[in-house]
Amino acid sequence: MSIPRLLDHIVIAGPDLDALIEWFADRTGVTAERGGAHPTGTANALVALTVGEQRGPQYIELIGPDPDRETAALPTTFAIDTLDEPRVQAYAVHPHDIDATVAAARASGFDPGDVWELSRRTPAGELLEWRLTGAAMHRLDVPFLIDWGTTAQPGTGELPTIELVSFVREEPDPLAVDTALAALGLGDGAAETITGPRPGYRLELQRADGALVTC
Repeated sequence: MSIPRLLDHIVIAGPDLDALIEWFADRTGVTAERGGAHPTGTANALVALTVGEQRGPQYIELIGPDPDRETAALPTTFAIDTLDEPRVQAYAVHPHDIDATVAAARASGFDPGDVWELSRRTPAGELLEWRLTGAAMHRLDVPFLIDWGTTAQPGTGELPTIELVSFVREEPDPLAVDTALAALGLGDGAAETITGPRPGYRLELQRADGALVTC
């Protein structure tokens, strides 16, 4: 079992959110709960993760274009505009101090991006606010950092659940990823990097019937 200790959430993106929710339900037997829209032109749906007997606060975010976005162009967030099918695109970790982690990483030669603010409203109208680094905009191979502040982390809410078995990063040459992770100083808080034939994430989940699903 390989699960990042500081994991906040895993991002699965696709070019159409409705199709993405259906794809995930077909594979896992779990229908994600819609979360709301972002100012970036995206919208999401969520599934909480269990690890053994523990539920959350980790979760999966299914993210795609907001059907009600102002422009017809697909959003560039998580490279959604390049996708023609669902893909595990990124993940977030929650360091103890996001600003200190950014400063230390920059001092060690890796810039995880500025810390900026985002928000969305749930379908019930609740405002969620958080801070995160911009690394997800240009480095999908390393985690972005997130801080929920006073907002309750979504994985603790009343969401459908599925069990997380493992989550790793596969790279033909892990050096660039491992160098960035070392600068971030996350240790086992980040996903393990393994050597493999093609770059990407390997997510393993366990369905309610015990079957394993790899994404």
